[in-house]
Amino acid sequence: MGGFMTDGCRPCVVIWAVFVLSSVMGYRPVIIVHGILDGPRQFEILSTFINQSHPGTSVTTLALYDYICSMKPLWQQVDGFREAIRPIMERADDGVHLICFSQGGLICRGVLATLPMHNVHSLIFLSSPLAGQYGDSSYLKYFFPKFIKSRLYRFCYTTWGQGISICNYWNDPHQRERYLKSNIYLAPLNGEIEHANSTVWRDSFLRIQKLVLIGGQDDGVITPWESSIFGFYDSNETVVEMEKQDWYLRDAFGLKTLNSEGAVVKCVVPGVHHTSWHSNLTVYKNCIDKWLN
Repeated sequence: MGGFMTDGCRPCVVIWAVFVLSSVMGYRPVIIVHGILDGPRQFEILSTFINQSHPGTSVTTLALYDYICSMKPLWQQVDGFREAIRPIMERADDGVHLICFSQGGLICRGVLATLPMHNVHSLIFLSSPLAGQYGDSSYLKYFFPKFIKSRLYRFCYTTWGQGISICNYWNDPHQRERYLKSNIYLAPLNGEIEHANSTVWRDSFLRIQKLVLIGGQDDGVITPWESSIFGFYDSNETVVEMEKQDWYLRDAFGLKTLNSEGAVVKCVVPGVHHTSWHSNLTVYKNCIDKWLN
């Protein structure tokens, strides 16, 4: 999530890209999707890492819905990011790699769900709240200073609340019924509620060749941090690991199948704060580099 704020939203897609000796080494293009209150400049170090280890790689950090505009509802953001990503995919005969940070991971999931013929080779989730968020982070206090986590559902699980990105993945384990009734983004993506697109979305998810889940216990923002590897709280706020989640056991969106095929990789790194994942060389070398060939 982390970054800086700026005024105004871009009315159209603006792409900030790094092209160095494009395709000389035959590396697949890399697309980076930022997190909440982020923009392209937070990913310059990551782009440098990629071009040092994979010279000539086309690295595109999408400058869309950045900074304060990242608070807009996620389905709206998905529409914009999808149209920015589509032409990059179409030019890449051998596929692309997608690196998605924090909230950007949820946006990427929405993009792929609605791009059924995508060609993503490696999908890399960098500290993303994949199973939801439920914690009093600095971001929560900034945007909702009058709420504590146990009461935020009163706002988030309303029509107004679902118009703000954070509420689209706010998952209160004590308000399960309200979450399932009101959530319009995370619940359908995770197959927690039935919907007409479930089969298409599942088939699209299964097109991914490698799914890399990166997170760690010192993140300080993603709560529980295990959400970055698809774990989440039960009603007692005890973390239930990915493999024991109901939607995993039902293989609701294809995660169990990918895992059974050996396509899912978990990379847990201690000592990394949320805003440092994309600039940490150890994280890059151990968790990202090998999947960008």
